[in-house]
Amino acid sequence: MKPFLKWAGGKRWFVSNHADLLPTSYNRYIEPFLGSGAVFFHLQPKIALLGDSNHELIETYRAIKIDWKLVYRYLRAHHTKHSKEYYYRIRGSKPRSIASKAARFIYLNRTCWNGLYRVNLSGMFNVPKGTKSTVIFDDDNFGKISEILQNAELHACDFEQLVDVAEDGDLIFIDPPYTVRHNHNSFIKYNEKLFSWADQERLFEALRRARARGAYIVGTNAYHLSVRELYEESFSTISVKRNSSISSKVATRSMFEELVIYTEYN
Repeated sequence: MKPFLKWAGGKRWFVSNHADLLPTSYNRYIEPFLGSGAVFFHLQPKIALLGDSNHELIETYRAIKIDWKLVYRYLRAHHTKHSKEYYYRIRGSKPRSIASKAARFIYLNRTCWNGLYRVNLSGMFNVPKGTKSTVIFDDDNFGKISEILQNAELHACDFEQLVDVAEDGDLIFIDPPYTVRHNHNSFIKYNEKLFSWADQERLFEALRRARARGAYIVGTNAYHLSVRELYEESFSTISVKRNSSISSKVATRSMFEELVIYTEYN
């Protein structure tokens, strides 16, 4: 089951190549940085706690969980009317109902530049229109997505609230924004505004507490000396390589390393 959203830093590559790092048996599944939910949709756990600090994102999941047919009806209307002028009109709109908000979110995600989520100082989505015009996909299955979400609690909250409730036998998958101690490019500087180095340290301490309570932990982070030094003495770590998908041109995309953090389990 693939995600219905495209998300910068999404983990489709992880489930395609490194799903063996995930335990096959666990109690609850907890994911505090949900994004597109690639790992969640891959595992389809029986009990899940899902969260993200992006309120619009969580409301979109809630709308699909509650009434996917209404969300899809609004999305089909966007599909029919899609154009450059229409995109910018919808980008500047403020729909009221949870279903119309969710359809707007999905529409903009699928037609903006490279699926990037970014807001201005006023909190309004400000990513320009992309080159793709597909709004409805042949393999869309919002009914199945809604069915899977029935087993999940959804929370628009800080990551620590979910990590701190993990108990013995729970599985936590973490995929925070990739902030490092020394910002060295514009992408990481942008992340620093969303997720500071102090947040990285706070996450690390929360995960150490969860591990002490018996939780399994698997996650990804920036392959950077500062992050490796933070985790390598307390967790097992490996480096993996993947293609970058941020660039708008395939020719300029390159391989780079990410750090995978995990706890050993039987």
